[in-house]
Amino acid sequence: MASSSSSKGADLNPAALNVALMGTRFAGRVHHFAHIGSTSTALLESAAEGAPEGTVYLADEQTAGRGRGGHAWHSAPGDGLYLSALVKPSLALRDALLLSLATGLAAWQAIHEVSGVSVDLRWPNDLLASRDGRSRKVGGILVETSVEPGADPLLRYAVIGVGINVHHAGFPAELASLATSLALESELPVFRGPIALSLLRQIDLELTRLELGGGQKDLLARFTERSSWVLGKRVSVPEQGGYTGVTAGLDAQGYLLVDGDDGVVRTVRSGGVREIETN
Repeated sequence: MASSSSSKGADLNPAALNVALMGTRFAGRVHHFAHIGSTSTALLESAAEGAPEGTVYLADEQTAGRGRGGHAWHSAPGDGLYLSALVKPSLALRDALLLSLATGLAAWQAIHEVSGVSVDLRWPNDLLASRDGRSRKVGGILVETSVEPGADPLLRYAVIGVGINVHHAGFPAELASLATSLALESELPVFRGPIALSLLRQIDLELTRLELGGGQKDLLARFTERSSWVLGKRVSVPEQGGYTGVTAGLDAQGYLLVDGDDGVVRTVRSGGVREIETN
């Protein structure tokens, strides 16, 4: 397993990223912070004040990072990639979940391209790496939106937040069995700059695909291919009083379907789906 801890904190060059991103919506709009409460919180504030599409906030350390459901995000200075991007896709509010799935596919491609690691996409927003027969979280996605009101509400804008564990050599005891990093999983040296570059390029490509005719269907098919969680996985779901069943695909908006043990097929509206281990 490769270690790149000696390079942490010095492997993000926003000026180089801005040049390398020419031709995408993010070119010239990458901003870097040594310390910040949350890249997404700060970018949401900037978006409300009129920041242009493509604005990106990167940080070496977050002191108030968060994930889906309000979960905290462990952040040591220079260890992780903490990135938020402001986008303004032409999407209806009912299709907003597709942004999380598109970002998952972008992260899959970026991580594989740079580190050689093939992650598993746990619907709707977790990036998992498997080792020693156990899956551990290597990253996560949180998309937050602003809406144009109307009979069929449209997205005004969305802030896509991505956190990826890159240089971490270890984790606090309470996270050690749940989390991992690319440095621990990859045989290659890993650096945040190339991951950020590939991730933003891929997000730009995924959003362009998504806005094309037929793009949603293609997105759902590719997410299903990259995720072991979409079809045939036995799971427990905490919502609707809690139930168990087997995953049965995605609906047209990207929500997970579960064929319940009681014979009822339900649509999962939030995260928290967990695998039931079978012997």
